Amino acid sequence: MYKSNFDFSFIEKKIRTKTFGILTTLNKDGTPHSTGVLYGVSPPSSAFSLIFFTSKKYKKVRNIKRNPNVSFVIPFSHSFLRFTPSKTVTFNGKAELISLNDCEIRTIFSRKRILRLIITQSQTEDQESFTFVRIIPNPKVLCYGLGINVLKLRKGHRHGGYSVIIPKERLPPLIQSANV
Repeated sequence: MYKSNFDFSFIEKKIRTKTFGILTTLNKDGTPHSTGVLYGVSPPSSAFSLIFFTSKKYKKVRNIKRNPNVSFVIPFSHSFLRFTPSKTVTFNGKAELISLNDCEIRTIFSRKRILRLIITQSQTEDQESFTFVRIIPNPKVLCYGLGINVLKLRKGHRHGGYSVIIPKERLPPLIQSANV
């Protein structure tokens, strides 16, 4: 694994520029189920989490109810340098279902146009069939290539992987008190 000079604030700044990630939940039989979702990020003044909006009828919600362990990958694809691998940030953690009435989460979704559209479109449907999902990540965040010069990445894949730690003050209280 690459020894990086990057910290969580660098990663957080980058993921705030995106809205698409890939969520992996676990099926009943333990096999993975992955799906793309649009996400928002909690404000810098609160505990760090990722949030998305979905229908309660989807498999990902049933899987989360049964087993809250999830993985969430945010890809950073290249538009010009297509010969290089996409850069990624991976969060592992637990997911929880949150009421649509949560004001803080509604505020998060009001800040980006695409997320506002999702909420607006859902208002014409039965509100009881939707939920917010909050991902509470483990402190260790796995990264690949983000912030690393493309020439260094061309030397080999092992030059791109590194991890950062979410600062203790940005973790939810339950995770702050656990051994990291």
